[in-house]
Amino acid sequence: MTSATKKIETLRAQIRKHDYSYYVLDDPSIPDAEYDRLMRELIKLEQQAPDLITPDSPTQRVSGTPLDAFKQVKHIVPMLSLSNVFSIEELEAFNKRVMDKLGVDKPIEYNAEPKLDGLAVSIVYKNGQLVQAATRGDGATGEDITENVRTIRSVPLRLEGKSAPSILEVRGEVFISKHGFAQMNENARKHGNKEFVNPRNAAAGSLRQLDAKLTAQRPLEMFCYGVGQVDGGKLSNSHNNMLKQLRTWGLRVCPLVELVKGVKGCWDYYEKIHQLRDQLDYEIDGIVYKVNNKTFQEQLGFVSRAPRWATAHKFPAQEEITTINEVEFQVGRTGAITPVAKLEPVFVGGVTVSNATLHNMDEVARKDVRVGDTVIIRRAGDVIPEVVKVVLERRVKGARKIKLPKKCPQCSAEIVRVEGEAVARCIAGFVCPAQRKGALKHYASRNAMDIEGLGDKLIDQLVEQKIVENLIDIYHLDEATLSNLDRMGTKSAQNLLAAIEKSKMTEMPKFIYGLGIREVGEATALALAEYFEYDLARLMHADEEALQAVPDVGPVVAGHIHQFFSHQGNQQLVRTLCDEIGISWTVPESDGNSSVSQLSGNSYVLTGTLSSMSRDQASQLLRAKGGKVVSSISKNTTALIAGEKAGSKLAKAEKLGVPVLDEGEFLTLVDME
Repeated sequence: MTSATKKIETLRAQIRKHDYSYYVLDDPSIPDAEYDRLMRELIKLEQQAPDLITPDSPTQRVSGTPLDAFKQVKHIVPMLSLSNVFSIEELEAFNKRVMDKLGVDKPIEYNAEPKLDGLAVSIVYKNGQLVQAATRGDGATGEDITENVRTIRSVPLRLEGKSAPSILEVRGEVFISKHGFAQMNENARKHGNKEFVNPRNAAAGSLRQLDAKLTAQRPLEMFCYGVGQVDGGKLSNSHNNMLKQLRTWGLRVCPLVELVKGVKGCWDYYEKIHQLRDQLDYEIDGIVYKVNNKTFQEQLGFVSRAPRWATAHKFPAQEEITTINEVEFQVGRTGAITPVAKLEPVFVGGVTVSNATLHNMDEVARKDVRVGDTVIIRRAGDVIPEVVKVVLERRVKGARKIKLPKKCPQCSAEIVRVEGEAVARCIAGFVCPAQRKGALKHYASRNAMDIEGLGDKLIDQLVEQKIVENLIDIYHLDEATLSNLDRMGTKSAQNLLAAIEKSKMTEMPKFIYGLGIREVGEATALALAEYFEYDLARLMHADEEALQAVPDVGPVVAGHIHQFFSHQGNQQLVRTLCDEIGISWTVPESDGNSSVSQLSGNSYVLTGTLSSMSRDQASQLLRAKGGKVVSSISKNTTALIAGEKAGSKLAKAEKLGVPVLDEGEFLTLVDME
């Protein structure tokens, strides 16, 4: 090793140590001036010997060339969202569900931490070096923001020590502190630039800069709160201890993380952090509770897009007072009529609000809301503005009562309220333009038929010009018609037609979801497809009793499904789409030994590399056979499917006595050999 190499390595080690003290331990070990001196010395030496520069050097945080666009990144382990609770009663209900599912009667131990109001990201380290970072996106696919994340000083380019797994995917929240946000806006004012509305928007905008040099100018920070993919190493079975492991590897974790027990422990922590909220230098909007025991987490599993073992306890939303100028009635894709208050614009929760939902006429009556009233509004769950209550002492003379219209504001059809339901609906169905637009947008959406290019504005044009009046018309569009629409040239038209053609080969759960049956979400659509063995005819002819046998389908949802498929027009629509248009999907083999329920009740873990297919494809095959694919090994795992270069999961399976299948045995299991 040359003297220059030795000096460079020494400086890098010193700087990494000081970064760890400053960002992770929050205990600076040297003055800023001394840190700057070390950094300048390292930069000078690297300039003199550029061949010694490595990607993980503290100097290499900004790339040189701006990107044209972000690449897509598929998450190996989906980045799920969290369910929410807003009261002590809902927290108690969550805790009861956890205890009932686990079959325990002792208080559950939870890892509690503040819920930061930032942007969720995934960062992958291979052999200790940062190799990829991505946004959460839709949970399955995000955007590659590697170069931007490399500019964040609190994110190590190389992990400390040598005990980290060979592949470690860390999840965390990127944010801008209140202090940093104030400085950003002060600089913007000095230079005559537009100010940011709130720290979260500033953080999100900063992470999505195509030029990492611009991102580097923003005071971004990050706290880690969990992991995704892990191979070639071992993590603690305690979530709290796992966070401590992340800290030892140089990753920053919120210092307010605590272990608590039961509902009382959760509530006490919530109250304490709520009191501290305004004193913190970063924005939080609640608390996240996670069952601490990883084995328990695996047993609890997931429901739809959220884990059963975690929830977010949201703080009361910010509230403001304003007045209602008028009330309009909006029509949803299922015909639901929703009263919407048109407000005197008011700034609340970081945005200017001019509309707020009144939900339904029962709520209007219960709150006695009138046009002209002064009202308290809030952003429920910090997302949807709603009218909380009327300030009766400020009610003006002549405040007008709100009445449900007799006719649909979009199509003039009759509005009805079914007995026992709070929501009033337009009875016109697809004839109503509002419902038609909503149904088309839902059908074309990513999680349904995924017709790229068929967006909201284009659908508005197609419906308003009476080019598309039902789902079938989508498949009869042609290049000449599309090219004449606003903002649609020949190339855009060709791309859309290709996407429409591509959508004909889909997945049955996506098709069911795309039909827009009331209260049938993605999870229910998947359950229906699996239960009826991917046979659409069986589903369409099932009575309500048979439908209620499907997991998670109760009498109300069963009624909606049966009503939909009993309608002659819907039957004809589905037959035309499948028989004439050619909508189809791959149907799993179903002989006496390989029906969709063949592996029902079994759970599998995949590790290593398969030569015949990707792990994602292998997961789909297992699920198609009724099996469950989980990410972590436990004594309840049916089998581990191990490809080449299987890591720590193989050792754990052998230790627990879990059967291990090689690729050949896996292919036999799913009838591929």
